Amino acid sequence: MSLPDGFIEELRNRLSLSSVVGRKVMWDTKKSNTAKGDFWSPCPFHSEKTASFHVDDRKGFYYCFGCHEKGDAITFVRNTENVGFMEAIEILAREAGMTMPARDPQAQKKIDRNKVLADVMEQAVQFYRLQYNTAQASDARDYIQNRGLSQQTQDTFEIGFAPSQRGALSQHLRAKGVDEAQIIDAGLAIKPDDGGAAFDRFRGRIMFPIRDARGRCIAFGGRAMDPNARAKYLNSNETALFDKGRSLYNHAPAREAAGKADSLIVAEGYMDVIALAQFGFKHAVAPLGTAITEGQLALMWRMHPEPIIALDGDTAGLRAALRLIDLALPLIEPDKSLRFCIMPEGKDPDDLLKADGADAMQALLDSAQPMVNLLWKREIDGKVFDSPERRAALDASLRTAIRTIKNPSVRQHYGAAIKELRDTLFAPAGSAKFPPRGPFQPWSKRDIKHGPTEGVRSSILGGQSDQGAYHIREAVILVAALRNPAAALTHEAGLERCQITTPELKEIMNCLLANLHIDLPDTDGTEILVGVMQETLGYSPLERLFQLKPIQSHPFLHASADPEKTERTLQEELAKHSALIGASAEIRDAEQELLGLADEGLTWRLQQAADAKVKATAAIEKEGATAGEDVDAMKKQLQNMLDDQVWVKKKH
Repeated sequence: MSLPDGFIEELRNRLSLSSVVGRKVMWDTKKSNTAKGDFWSPCPFHSEKTASFHVDDRKGFYYCFGCHEKGDAITFVRNTENVGFMEAIEILAREAGMTMPARDPQAQKKIDRNKVLADVMEQAVQFYRLQYNTAQASDARDYIQNRGLSQQTQDTFEIGFAPSQRGALSQHLRAKGVDEAQIIDAGLAIKPDDGGAAFDRFRGRIMFPIRDARGRCIAFGGRAMDPNARAKYLNSNETALFDKGRSLYNHAPAREAAGKADSLIVAEGYMDVIALAQFGFKHAVAPLGTAITEGQLALMWRMHPEPIIALDGDTAGLRAALRLIDLALPLIEPDKSLRFCIMPEGKDPDDLLKADGADAMQALLDSAQPMVNLLWKREIDGKVFDSPERRAALDASLRTAIRTIKNPSVRQHYGAAIKELRDTLFAPAGSAKFPPRGPFQPWSKRDIKHGPTEGVRSSILGGQSDQGAYHIREAVILVAALRNPAAALTHEAGLERCQITTPELKEIMNCLLANLHIDLPDTDGTEILVGVMQETLGYSPLERLFQLKPIQSHPFLHASADPEKTERTLQEELAKHSALIGASAEIRDAEQELLGLADEGLTWRLQQAADAKVKATAAIEKEGATAGEDVDAMKKQLQNMLDDQVWVKKKH
């Protein structure tokens, strides 16, 4: 359906973003400034205690400095209500008192038809629930009770029973005025190809209603009571309501619980989800009789950035986990990944909970493994690497898998992690165990032929390792921003883009950005800003940063320093940090290309990369660099070095 010109703009004009978001959050009254349309709250998309979620009413835009969710009113409704674009528009239009334009007749016809089918499904739920209490369902009730499910759990999950008669449900629904065609279209009955009478799809089975994110019953799953049944578990066929690959069992309740628990568990089947919920793990979902699909992954990631795949501890469970790796690798991003929790051999979550309780289950979830570990396990299990050819085959297989990762940063870190695992596997027998190399120091110091220049040694960063230099420069940036909040506001975009490599400083940066827009006086703004941040952090960021000696000795970072020089320091250091981070990334990418290739040219190429890094550092730290054309010249010089790719061995 297309909307007339200006409809969405009028919708946005009638509704303030704060009124839309305010239905889901509690505003932080200390940080919010309603007069300026500036609102802060804990983020509704991830579990947190601090108010890092910012709504700018004037711009109609929200952003979370913790999980980086962002968007407008339409995006917010889509993500919080799990609805499509047009459904979000309808919700907002009702709230704004606007009449939706006439729909396309065919689209309206489809919506009306789906409403009818959803009503038929609800009638089926009630029928199966009533049948569950009859004498015919005694074996089904005994089975459920033997599985340890309480009456409350049975009621919560609306467990029912389908009688064994071929047409019990169909006859009941037709008596209620439902057409046979609607019963078939809902997936509740099957029409034989020979034109005979339709018969019920589910017979002699324990019934589990499957509901979508909006709470509508869209399908059923049925467990056979007859041990000779052709299929132990049977799901509805795909219908206008039910897309198996884009649906999850227990979707709506788990979505709400996942936000509170800051976790999402993905189990194999209905009974695992129900058992987990009974033991307090209400944040669990399951795919519907098939391997996890790309559509289901998208649904999971909307609930939590790192779902835990909890699979049975048998061969089939492990095989399913390994297959999922190939599906997930091209889709993962810094805020979209998976962890894997493999149950003890021969057990599923239900077995473990009954035998050892919720604490044992939680301990297993807490020890869930990152996906890179399972990728490595898949490639090496059952194999012997006693020849160069076999090792080369392993390298080729790993490269093929890693190259499917589309996000360059994630791909780079996967390469580094695999390299560490590979180095450990192929370490000579009896050799010393060296600690893994960090991402910013991929070669040892003795590999570098040339040390820093005199200009570099005389700077505050002289003699520092890569990570030490980054740490100090990041601290300089933060102190300069705290000493001159007005300058920090001017350079807010640069601060947001600044890659903080030190975890404790990243916390300070996030807190600074979250509080940068509070009202501050022209004088003593630093004191107020630091005070507000101290309430959040639990410590004074300035006191913490001034523990570093280079910060103490910096002439432009003290309270008495000229504000213009402090701002210049902020601008310079942001530019330098951006340039050097870029250089490091280029060098890491070069090393990544060489993953696993221990040929005679490796050391030479890495030495050339190190030389380029040292020269770039010297250019950046050269005394007299200013925030103007010198910095631009430095950036150009550095880019030329990178463009020349000095680490690529030239052919003579």
